[in-house]
Amino acid sequence: MMPPSDGLQRSDKAHRPRPSASAEELLVKRLPQSPEAEQAVLCSLMLLPEVCDDVALQVRPDDFLDDANRRIYTHLLNMHEQGNAIDTMLLIQRLRDSGEYEAVGGAPYLAQIASAVATAAHAEYYAKIVREKSTLRALIGASTDILQEAYDPTVEPREALSRAEERVFGILENKGEGQLTNIREVLHDSLARIDARMQDDHAFGGLETGLHDYDDMTGGLHGSELVILAARPSMGKTALALNIIEHVAINLQQPTLFVSLEMSSTELGDRMLCSRAEVNSHRLRNGQLSKEEKRKLIETAAVMSTAPLFIDDTPSRTMTEIAASARRLKRRDGLALVAIDYLQLIDPDNPRDPRQEQVAKIARRLKGLARELEVPVLCLAQLNRQTEASRDNRPQLSNLRESGAIEQDADVVMFIHREEYYRSTEEERAQVRGEADLLVRKQRNGPVGDVKLTWLHEFTRFTNRAPEQYDEFASYAGSTPDAGGF
Repeated sequence: MMPPSDGLQRSDKAHRPRPSASAEELLVKRLPQSPEAEQAVLCSLMLLPEVCDDVALQVRPDDFLDDANRRIYTHLLNMHEQGNAIDTMLLIQRLRDSGEYEAVGGAPYLAQIASAVATAAHAEYYAKIVREKSTLRALIGASTDILQEAYDPTVEPREALSRAEERVFGILENKGEGQLTNIREVLHDSLARIDARMQDDHAFGGLETGLHDYDDMTGGLHGSELVILAARPSMGKTALALNIIEHVAINLQQPTLFVSLEMSSTELGDRMLCSRAEVNSHRLRNGQLSKEEKRKLIETAAVMSTAPLFIDDTPSRTMTEIAASARRLKRRDGLALVAIDYLQLIDPDNPRDPRQEQVAKIARRLKGLARELEVPVLCLAQLNRQTEASRDNRPQLSNLRESGAIEQDADVVMFIHREEYYRSTEEERAQVRGEADLLVRKQRNGPVGDVKLTWLHEFTRFTNRAPEQYDEFASYAGSTPDAGGF
């Protein structure tokens, strides 16, 4: 609870001031500001218009607290962008034409600005002061909203906490200082990465997935990239995602966050144990495990228990909550990969928006999360029914369900296709049993193509397909004829 402000004395409950009102009065009186710095910025622009570009990278019009200063700064920026000369007389004429001359204080105030500084040499420094004061005011505004919401008995605490974190991080994103990087620095980093890869024949540009052909094609999962893995139900997209997560968290020992909106952590634990130990998951569910299978599960559990894998199985999550979990984990343990199952189950921030717009906003925020955390975000997605209506049942980018924005914002889009699923008779299924294709249909920074995999249904697992196996699937001896996936 905030202490009482100066001049306010504690009284009985009947006369105690409302927290929100006293907070607002206090904050209005003490807003951080520097009228001198704001005037110094404007004076610098009139003295030396060439610094407009440098100043524009530091501050925006809404960073000025004084309304007159904000209007004058906007006009000066517009004059510069339009290629017009900047001086006091031209500014006065522009203000008169727009009807704002008297609103900004007329000749007396413009004369005051014109004499604010003697030189424009420190324009960027003045702009930095203006931006810092604006950042503090934004923080105070966010804190006021957080305080008022915390006092609202109708607000769910979990939602209030998520929105509070979103507000604070939003200030960081909007008020962060832009940075231009010289190509010399970029190339230096590029050559360093190339040299590191050449030191190891098996090194990839990104995070290895354990799928050798996919890693060769894409260089693995790259930081700041949004990777979409899409398929129709029962194709095995969750199984493939778990295989990748398992490789990153267990084999590579890299911190991984898996947000499961569809399956509970208990179900995922069973699935991963059976997959890695290669124990029939159906036998586990029926309690028909042999002593050898139980031993394998115990040994596998001992290995998996040391992995830096974190699972969030809350059934309803917004992008705000997912981002909050990822940020906390990165600050606490580091983070190499975020995986989400699946996109269409993420709750929209505004349920009243049209569904297509909701999905588009979610896709854009997923990409923003990848860039902010500088880690790959692997997000599963559903395909629409048009895939099954096509001639060969092989999915295309146009089959992404509910929004083309998914394709637009993603750096990599890939689909799972198992021909066995679409064969109508047991004889036809036997001819292609175990065959699976990972169809890379978009890669922003590389080629597209098909990756051959092997689907082990009884273990709900995808494995690399050896070249010599490509033409031998007719004799594949799968233990179950069921073509369904997970």
